[in-house]
Amino acid sequence: MLKFIKVLLLILTLIVTTAWAVFAVYFGDSHISPVQTCVASLFGLFGMATLAALGFAGWRKRFLVAYLILFVAVLDWWLFATKPSDERQWQPDLAKLPYATEDGDLVTMHNIRNVDYRSEFDYSPAYYTKTYDLKKLEGIDLFAVYWMGPAIAHTIISFNFGDKDFLAVSIEARKELNEGYSTIKGFFRQYELTYIVADERDVIRLRTNYRKDPHEEVYLYRLQGSRENARRLFLEYVRKINELHEKPTFYNTMLVNCTTAIWFNTRVIPGHLPFSWKILMSGYVPEYLYESKVLATQLPFELLQRQAHINPVAQAADKSPDFSGRIRAAIKNPQ
Repeated sequence: MLKFIKVLLLILTLIVTTAWAVFAVYFGDSHISPVQTCVASLFGLFGMATLAALGFAGWRKRFLVAYLILFVAVLDWWLFATKPSDERQWQPDLAKLPYATEDGDLVTMHNIRNVDYRSEFDYSPAYYTKTYDLKKLEGIDLFAVYWMGPAIAHTIISFNFGDKDFLAVSIEARKELNEGYSTIKGFFRQYELTYIVADERDVIRLRTNYRKDPHEEVYLYRLQGSRENARRLFLEYVRKINELHEKPTFYNTMLVNCTTAIWFNTRVIPGHLPFSWKILMSGYVPEYLYESKVLATQLPFELLQRQAHINPVAQAADKSPDFSGRIRAAIKNPQ
């Protein structure tokens, strides 16, 4: 039985590592070429030959040693030859990176995005600069965006500076011109990470009013916590935004995405929430926050979730200058 388990683990390891190496070589450093496709195919064939060689004692060790050498070579290339870059042909709405300057309690955010949308793919990029007073920071809101069932959501943090003044930050994969998003590609260093600092009339209205295929449902939750912790989190976001402005890093579908990055940022808060599988299955993050009493618990979660749905009111508010105020006035999330 022990021998059988060892062989089974070896077979599974070969299958997983071969599949990983094939995709890593195939996708390469951002672009696919015929040479990459050929090398990836050859590695896949050699992986299958190594699996077959397990059944022949005379060939088993030779194939395994050769396979290990080749796999280490691919891994070494993937780790050290593929580098994140800011010098690519980016989608127009992702071309400018935000950055911030600080002067005491005043933080000036540059390149705040406020795209003028006519449709999801027909738009005019626009940006502005604004100074925020940390003494006016009242709290934090969370948007959860669903498009493929209850388990997966895109999460966006929005900082409330009072007087209906909100600054949203959406952590996303930075896509190149004419490049779509692929969950599989996101595992293989195909996207740089970006923090989109945006007006809610941009980053939220895009999802409630203009995304049609697939349709997206957006929920707005008011988070509970002290102003001191909101300040800590905002300054951590500022630090990360400036870091990415100076030095790019890769996005990763599982480890460095819209939700895991939020959790990593919240570690500056004393007594921050422990990691949970619900952070990986991001659609359950609001439920996790509710269970942890980061959301108000006066109502059952199912009722709170229904009241947090903002698509109808966001569509009605559309281009209103008071978009942020109107979507909040319509929900009934308890404070």
